[in-house]
Amino acid sequence: MKASDLFIKALENEGVEYIFGIPGEENLDFLDSMKNSKIKLILTRHEQGAGFMAATYGRLTGKPGVCLATLGPGATNFTTPAAYAQLGAMPMMMITGQKPIKKSKQGRFQIVDIVELMRPITKFTRQIVNGNNIAALVRESFRLAMEERPGAVHLEFPEDIAEEDAEDRVFNVVGHRRPDADELAIQEAAKMIESAKMPLLLIGAGANRKRTGTALTKFIEDTGISFFNTQMGKGVVDERHTQFLGTAALSDYDFLHCAINRADLIINVGHDVIEKPPFFMTEGGTKVIHVNFFPAQVDEVYFPQLNVIGDIATSVEHIASHVKDKSNWDLSYFDRIKEEVESHLSKYSKDNRFPVLPQRLVHIIREELPENGIVTLDNGVYKIWFARNYKCYQPNTLLLDNALATMGAGLPSALLAKLINPDKKVISVCGDGGFMMNSQELETAVRLKLNMVVIILNDSAYGMIKWKQEGMGFDNFGLDYKNPDFVKYAESYGAIGHRPTSDENFKEILSNCLSKDGVHVIDLAVDYSLNHSILNVLLKEKTCIL
Repeated sequence: MKASDLFIKALENEGVEYIFGIPGEENLDFLDSMKNSKIKLILTRHEQGAGFMAATYGRLTGKPGVCLATLGPGATNFTTPAAYAQLGAMPMMMITGQKPIKKSKQGRFQIVDIVELMRPITKFTRQIVNGNNIAALVRESFRLAMEERPGAVHLEFPEDIAEEDAEDRVFNVVGHRRPDADELAIQEAAKMIESAKMPLLLIGAGANRKRTGTALTKFIEDTGISFFNTQMGKGVVDERHTQFLGTAALSDYDFLHCAINRADLIINVGHDVIEKPPFFMTEGGTKVIHVNFFPAQVDEVYFPQLNVIGDIATSVEHIASHVKDKSNWDLSYFDRIKEEVESHLSKYSKDNRFPVLPQRLVHIIREELPENGIVTLDNGVYKIWFARNYKCYQPNTLLLDNALATMGAGLPSALLAKLINPDKKVISVCGDGGFMMNSQELETAVRLKLNMVVIILNDSAYGMIKWKQEGMGFDNFGLDYKNPDFVKYAESYGAIGHRPTSDENFKEILSNCLSKDGVHVIDLAVDYSLNHSILNVLLKEKTCIL
């Protein structure tokens, strides 16, 4: 069969539902082969948008999302989504075109060595040089993309290879069981937990896998241990749980760190050093048990005393079955810290000043969204407020990026979340800077007839960097700009624009938007004036309760 037909057949064999992207002339054989396929082509307005959608598909389903671009500039536009998926452990496959490799009359026009460009930011990258290699390369790419730790893979498909004849063959999709942790490691972990006086459980991004949330919830309820999470570990266990202390949105100084610093043992489940550190280890300080699919990557602030390596859910279950004696434990201090954390975080949740405070925004969105509603965040200072203040009731209901932490991913992620979860309410929260980096995907959302809400936090500046600038004692300089009229901008794409004039008006608009069809864009004025006084001053001057 034709090689491009075989490529599509191999993708169908892997269960691919969508391909996101922008085809070029080098992809036309591949595109023609898609015509009669069950795979749907989702045409985007920028390759970044396609890549972020594919990565988010991988994050939400555990199966690689697939995206397509042409050679040269189309392929180079995939580099940021590739890094986003690779650092964030999201399975994703990128397919890029290329000029003929056997002979070409166009010299080096548009030719960049994309395979080498992708090598540092993917798990696997390869040029297809023979049509008969396609089936094996697709199967191997998918295997590697999903294997722990998940990430990005890339195949380059030259146009002369695409039109070759190839053997009609695909490989069976064969799964595998992750190995269980060593029994001696399990016993040692249980012994350390029983011997501790003030143990804490930390839930990281790697724990966001099937079965793990159930195992962790049972462990928490059976032992009564207090727990906290990283930003990308939010929602693995319901944050309304009585033993939940909070989210480590900062690496130090927060009220939560009073508990972290007092603990004598942290059971760190699913942590990855790619994520911003939730705490700093010190020599002779709190001991750490690392429970993960792979051993800890040691650095200056993370050097666990014990590795428990294997399937995380099974490891947690086995450790829990060995923890019998808790007579040494005294968790009363954690209960007091929980009260202090919740008191502090709720302080501005009902402050109805306008422009709106980020703490108030978080409170309103949590009130308006159902338990399974999804919020996707772009990257900005508001991400810290969502991480600290927004309680997740279910996994993957707050999609934030604490690995690459790129701007521009929030809107495409929301499109994907809504596309594969049509019955769930979806809100994308973007800063005005991040929104404008991929705002053209509004047209994609309208074309796909998605029902979703986009909230643009408008401060006419790069607010995260202004906060950092002030915290470092620098003058306000170089970070302000002017925005378009976002209401008119939304309407020009066929979306529906809104501009609230008060706190109450915003609540009313948001409630109405969530109940109506269409793409709704809310241009919301935001007040970041308390960022410095709280995050830079108050937290660093606080005194932990005794």
